[in-house]
Amino acid sequence: MGTTFDPWSPEFLADPYPAYAELRARGRVIRYEPTDQWLVPHHADVSVLLRDRRLGRTYQHRFTHEEFGRTAPAPEHEPFHTLNDHGMLDLELPDHTRIRRLVSKAFTPRTVERLRGYVHGLADELVGGLAVAGGGDLLTDVAEPLPVAVIAELLGIPESDRAPLRPWSADICGMYELNPSPETARRAVRASVEFSEYLRTLIAARRAEPADDLISALIAAHDEGDRLTEQEMISTAVLLLNAGHEATVNATVNGWHALFEHPAQLAALRADHTLVPTAVEELLRYDTPLQLFERWVLDDIELAGTTIPRGAELALLFGSANHDGTVFDDPARLDLSRGDNPHISFSAGIHYCIGAPLARLELAASMAALLRRTPTLSLAAEPLRKPGFVMRGLEELKVTVA
Repeated sequence: MGTTFDPWSPEFLADPYPAYAELRARGRVIRYEPTDQWLVPHHADVSVLLRDRRLGRTYQHRFTHEEFGRTAPAPEHEPFHTLNDHGMLDLELPDHTRIRRLVSKAFTPRTVERLRGYVHGLADELVGGLAVAGGGDLLTDVAEPLPVAVIAELLGIPESDRAPLRPWSADICGMYELNPSPETARRAVRASVEFSEYLRTLIAARRAEPADDLISALIAAHDEGDRLTEQEMISTAVLLLNAGHEATVNATVNGWHALFEHPAQLAALRADHTLVPTAVEELLRYDTPLQLFERWVLDDIELAGTTIPRGAELALLFGSANHDGTVFDDPARLDLSRGDNPHISFSAGIHYCIGAPLARLELAASMAALLRRTPTLSLAAEPLRKPGFVMRGLEELKVTVA
């Protein structure tokens, strides 16, 4: 297999990690013309740059598109950008700090802990259905429905309204891939409009009649008289759904695919369920669900003797950083007992994933249920990988329970 970095190549998408090793050997920052980006493949650099205030997820808090040397988004894409640009993931100081502080008042560790029983009960129910059926698609039978239902439960979205959530999320997240197509953009805009309209109606209902859910808590959250705007609440809810299940779905199927490919490690896990916490962390590292995180250069920076000018875009390669041999001993080896595991699958700095504790809870719950209820679980067919690069996952994962 070749080692060329090519995010559209099926060979690369099947296994990008040898190409990352070649990038790390080439240097600390590599210009990549096809996407007009600078690739950053080393763990130390990625970790530092995630915390560097000279970089930003947006530049619009300081510059116009013209001042920054960039073209404004197409007017017909406005609904997507309105939704996206008011979420924490794509904001910088001071807006990011204000919104994250207000959201944190509603989305607390206690909130996550209160969901523990629901998460474990639902995981057990979904896995039980898979066991009774003698197998199925681990993606659609367990990996997808668990986090979608949990986020919907958290937000207070009624069960009868939940069917469109996953399609809306998938269509919106298509815009985070490299160079999305016009059709991808059209679908993202439509999903942004429909999801926003639904949430606007739900927020109005919760204003009139608050409930014990996150939407009501976001409405109530305030700090020295400051409150979230309606658009900020909508964008926060969408971000929590998208980020709160997209990575968990992909981490689940990527992880089990890796386990099936490493039968000795799977056998060790089946023999000792106390390995689940470290197994979750190792699988997040080993086949990273979010491969790339982009940052704009707001002020000229120098990296390894190379000056990267204002207006450039960095591609921080999480998948490569998580396989950096200067940080991880024998990084190509899957080791479910790996103790020292500073992976960056949940990012770092001010954009560290606010939902990481919930994601870990969901991943551990589904893994524990599968180990307990389906001890003979095995791969039924070689899976197809999704065509996207940034969000790494599978189209399906067919399994059988003997």
